[in-house]
Amino acid sequence: MPDAPESDPRFHEFVILQAQNAGLFLGQIPNPLTGSKSVNLRAAKSVIDSLEMLTSKTQGNLADSESKLLAMALKNLKPLYQSALDAADEKDEE
Repeated sequence: MPDAPESDPRFHEFVILQAQNAGLFLGQIPNPLTGSKSVNLRAAKSVIDSLEMLTSKTQGNLADSESKLLAMALKNLKPLYQSALDAADEKDEE
């Protein structure tokens, strides 16, 4: 029986950085350079798509804590993206 994969702190840092980037692009986090919040749906979708691809491509190769972190990041980001998308659609309809 193969050993369970070991957790790598670099993976945790990477996922957190990507989640922060998505939060920035979704207007949840102010831009550190300008201090203002703005929405970039295309960039946010790209980050979320990348995290989904990472989930798929690493299945069975992650430590439990890494899988949970990745799943939690996506669980938190997807509704935020959908809300930002809905708000953009409503704005377009005005």
